[in-house]
Amino acid sequence: MKKRVAVVMGGTSHEAEVSLRSGSAVVAALQSAGYEVVEVRLTYDGIDEIPRDVQSVFIALHGGYGENGGIQADLNAIGLPYTGPGAETSALCMDKVATKQILNRAGIAVPNGMTVRMEACPSVCPLPFPVVVKPPRDGSSVGLSKVTEAGQWRAAVALACEQDAAREALAEVYIPGLEWGVGVLNGRALPVIEIQAPNGWYDYRAKYVAGVSRHIFPEPSVLTEKVQRIAEKVYFVTGCRGAVRVDFRVTPEGEAYVLEVNTAPGCTATSLLPDAAAHAGISFSELCAELVSCARCD
Repeated sequence: MKKRVAVVMGGTSHEAEVSLRSGSAVVAALQSAGYEVVEVRLTYDGIDEIPRDVQSVFIALHGGYGENGGIQADLNAIGLPYTGPGAETSALCMDKVATKQILNRAGIAVPNGMTVRMEACPSVCPLPFPVVVKPPRDGSSVGLSKVTEAGQWRAAVALACEQDAAREALAEVYIPGLEWGVGVLNGRALPVIEIQAPNGWYDYRAKYVAGVSRHIFPEPSVLTEKVQRIAEKVYFVTGCRGAVRVDFRVTPEGEAYVLEVNTAPGCTATSLLPDAAAHAGISFSELCAELVSCARCD
């Protein structure tokens, strides 16, 4: 008999709208796979609205409480299994600065950068242009800016700080080249996806408006295999489980830099993880069912 599963979506983060779209898609997929599904739309950070008679929870929340270890810790406390990484790993990967430190120690390349607070922001950008400025604890490219000249610097830092939970901005040297995403399912890398966005800039609109970006599957090569192996290493170094997505910039010389680890990848019509799984012969219903089958607490 199939399990009764709660799909949790919505929430209070900047990504609530995207989460509702992901959650609705997951509900339909699990129902088509034969699961009894309870749809839970959160409007606050807490688990009171999740029925206690479900066997597991599919976390379709993006950002904030859904990815920073909050809901994971609360579900651990009541012993209710859930999809995706545990509380500690979720908290780590939500913090791009902490993640970069872990990856650096493991010998995995990340862009050079620095954290900045608005009250201590230097008047002149200390990094060579162009520079990418973003909130280190947010996702979906909310608050993301590409700074190409001195006059844009402080406004970009202010925007990122406004979005970040700790009121910090992460400034990184822009890596020229290709935008690649690699989903990792239960420790195995899915096919590499190249994202072709307008002007090479993968912002919020490019991510979530259908038709703005194109997903291209590069022919398998030494380079794609190298990047897949790096993605798998990132998965294990950070302590992930279930399905995650590792985002890269890949230079024309074939050097791969990890940008971030997304522990609750989108499941919308324009999302990368379902697209990569489909390319590997895994339907969206099968993907969601697989994630439910390996749901657990810390």
